[in-house]
Amino acid sequence: MSKTQLESAKAGIVTKEMVEASQGEELTPEEIRDYIANGWVVIPKNKNRSVKNVKAIGKGLRTKVNANLGTSDEKADLDFEKRKLEAAIKAGTDSVMDLSTGGDLNKAREFFLENSPVMVGAVPIYGIASEMARKGRNVEEMTEEMIFDSIEQQCLQGVDYITVHCGVTQETAARLKYAERIMPCVSRGGSITLRWMRKNKKENPLYEHFDELLKIAHKYDVTLSLGDGFRPGTVLDAIDGPQISELLILGELAKRAREKGVQVIIEGPGHVPLEHIKPHVRLEKKLCNEAPFYVLGPLPTDIAPGYDHITAAIGGAVAAAAGVDFLCYVTPAEHLGLPDEKDVYLGVMAARIAAHVGDISKGIKSAIERDRAMSVARQNLNWEEMARQALDGELLRCRAHIAQDKEACTMCGKLCAVKLSRTED
Repeated sequence: MSKTQLESAKAGIVTKEMVEASQGEELTPEEIRDYIANGWVVIPKNKNRSVKNVKAIGKGLRTKVNANLGTSDEKADLDFEKRKLEAAIKAGTDSVMDLSTGGDLNKAREFFLENSPVMVGAVPIYGIASEMARKGRNVEEMTEEMIFDSIEQQCLQGVDYITVHCGVTQETAARLKYAERIMPCVSRGGSITLRWMRKNKKENPLYEHFDELLKIAHKYDVTLSLGDGFRPGTVLDAIDGPQISELLILGELAKRAREKGVQVIIEGPGHVPLEHIKPHVRLEKKLCNEAPFYVLGPLPTDIAPGYDHITAAIGGAVAAAAGVDFLCYVTPAEHLGLPDEKDVYLGVMAARIAAHVGDISKGIKSAIERDRAMSVARQNLNWEEMARQALDGELLRCRAHIAQDKEACTMCGKLCAVKLSRTED
């Protein structure tokens, strides 16, 4: 059996994926190898899948962005998903996750795996629960065998990383009783697992039989994204017993995974007040031995439905600056409905802005150099160069209204500060 990326790194081997992942980064392939060996960096790349754009996630690298896509039981249209995928790629996403819960789930997964030029993630338990619902059965009727069979099937198909809610245990669930949360569980995967445990009065199979999960992940070199089933769904529920106890367990599981040659990402919140974002990132890094941290947003306020891509960008910038490695986008449709292609585009762009702001703070040289190039282009009133440096050059070209002198914009016209302050020859 061939080595996983982590096993290769520990053996001192630089793989072709490490070389590819170093492109556009400031770490050499050898540095990426060493960081992977330490568990600080991951390369989500299934052995069964060819990816055009291999990316690494973690310490010393550009902050990456993920776009959640997929069908629902209300709308299962692959043409619609195709437009969303195209919008995500056009906007510059580094990853997509197939969160489909409606229609033919295998066909949807195959579509994303065949058409996405970037890494593809999934949440296996969604598929099982959706199939149960389609048959008129309750999620608690799932068997442990069904759960692991579904994970194996999706890994065999080629999924690069999977979210698994291994930290939702009887111990962490018991803390909900005393947490006084407004919203006890907002994670879909976490709530499915919680219901299964309560109805069957059993421990979470993914925690109890974690070694079985590691065997599957190792077989296909699938990166485990250890999900936060008890992430806060409101800023008032952040940083409490269920959330922190789950994080402690995820840190322990991450260590076990690394010992078995399996790469690991840790997932984080969610809804968090702005002042708590940085301390929470530091806590995760401490408890999980600097494992790559993947967050949804985070959202520092709950009152901006329709604008949550902006809310998430505010929290995401603070999180990325504090050391978060992977931002899951939030679209304007968050909390409102299934996003369309416009929502997806705006969500990716907002997350990319947050990632770039964070990268400047982290000291990623290419990030500040891009700002320098934009500033020079502005001083020179070089609109074409501004478009090249902009995250969304197409938007700049569409929105730029040039004054009659063909240099300044119509905001200032003849009173353009750049022109007025030029040194006379």
